[in-house]
Amino acid sequence: MTLQLSQKERQLLQDQQSHEKVCIQKYQSNAQQASDPQLKQLFQSYAQQEQQHLNTINSILNGQVPAMNQGQQGQQSQQSQQSQTAQQSSSQATSATASTAASQADSMLCSDMLMTEKYVSGAYDTAIFEFADANVRQVLNHIQKEEQQHGEGIYNYMSSKGMYNG
Repeated sequence: MTLQLSQKERQLLQDQQSHEKVCIQKYQSNAQQASDPQLKQLFQSYAQQEQQHLNTINSILNGQVPAMNQGQQGQQSQQSQQSQTAQQSSSQATSATASTAASQADSMLCSDMLMTEKYVSGAYDTAIFEFADANVRQVLNHIQKEEQQHGEGIYNYMSSKGMYNG
């Protein structure tokens, strides 16, 4: 059965589609600009996940609701934990040797992406409340959770490098 979207639901999805495209572009660009190889890897990983989000949004816009299976959710959670573990171990070894200028530039990249993730997560929150279909709400909720995990990963990276002044 093909999903029928209201005009408002379609508009919300088109907004999220645009947000995901911006996130992909920003993560890819920031991965190229980052000085720290660990940060490059983090941004590249998040760019790939944002591409998955975009593919999901496109499917919903085409009337198809992707099934959210536990294996997919578990895989994403496992990737997040691996990323955090890698961040913590490598940050202890490299924090003393980072140059100040490169560190400041990386800090600005992180701050920009953290702000972006906060915005995108909030936009998903609004969309979730506006959808009539429970399956679509579940899919959007899953994407929002991953956006929050991206924010957490960036925050953890920044904290481990002494970049976060909160």
